[in-house]
Amino acid sequence: MSLRGMLSPYALNCKSAVAVAGASVRSFCSSYPNPDPFVIPDEPTSDHYDGLVNSVGRDGDFDALHRLLNKRIKDGCFNTSRTFRFLDESSLPVLDELLCTVARLDAGITRKNAFDSLISRLCRIRHVDSAMRVVAAMLLDDAREVNAVTLHPIVNQLTRMKEFDRAWRLVEEARRMGVQPDLTVYNYFLTAHAAGGDISETIRMLERMDEEGMGADTRTYDAMVLAACRAGRPEGALALIRGMVDEGIPAMYSTHVHVINALLRQGHNSEAIEFVRAFSGRDDKLDSENFGILAYKFIKRKQFVEAKLVMETMGSRDLRIGDKLKSLYDKIRKTGEGNK
Repeated sequence: MSLRGMLSPYALNCKSAVAVAGASVRSFCSSYPNPDPFVIPDEPTSDHYDGLVNSVGRDGDFDALHRLLNKRIKDGCFNTSRTFRFLDESSLPVLDELLCTVARLDAGITRKNAFDSLISRLCRIRHVDSAMRVVAAMLLDDAREVNAVTLHPIVNQLTRMKEFDRAWRLVEEARRMGVQPDLTVYNYFLTAHAAGGDISETIRMLERMDEEGMGADTRTYDAMVLAACRAGRPEGALALIRGMVDEGIPAMYSTHVHVINALLRQGHNSEAIEFVRAFSGRDDKLDSENFGILAYKFIKRKQFVEAKLVMETMGSRDLRIGDKLKSLYDKIRKTGEGNK
């Protein structure tokens, strides 16, 4: 079955998805009032446009929405993860009209960026079927606008839901239409297997990536470190991080958290402290995150001696201490538990 075939149920149930194939839709409501009712600053930002878009979206003013989505790209303000925040469970019935509005945007980056952002929003609220309807509309309108980036949110959500077969069918059918999966697509599969503690599938995924010459980036390493930690092998995770350091590949914040959690789960408190110290002194924000997470974990485990040591280290280094952590630590100091 082709990708068009996979998506046909969504297209058939979406009047706007069928309508966008016709030129009549492009000219529908093509004459808007010239005066723009919105105040756009001389140097607008994406945040400013997001606020306006969500305002008119909640009001159901699709003509105004069309104008804003067109104008923001001309002003260099691309859509963000907050652009379609007005779309939620209660407003999903307007999806047909919203699809129609996006389909008649200026061709090229303006329309594609809006479609991709809409797909991302729908996946964020876990409406994968609705996101597939958007892909169906894109295929009917201009199949060239569908690429790996378009599929990222859908593959991400499907793998998070452990619907691997469905995700692979989408990827393989897209490939047959000339849409090649990129490293990010593979990383979503890899991370989902690693997070689920499925070492055999994680290894198979790495082998597949190697066979297809995908290479590795920081997210690939993050997934491998997570897999080692979930398998109860923090020493393997540390070896991977050493390899990253040797190759000059920066680790994500989450990569450090995986190791911290794994060491603490096995009761290796001093090793966890030493790990955080070993990577300190290069990035104050990273140091604040790592030491803060370590202190918070110790407090929650009622390991107050270790918590006190970490908090004193943060204070001596002038690292930022979050309000929640500070409140918890002040509480145990007042009760005297921190002196035990």
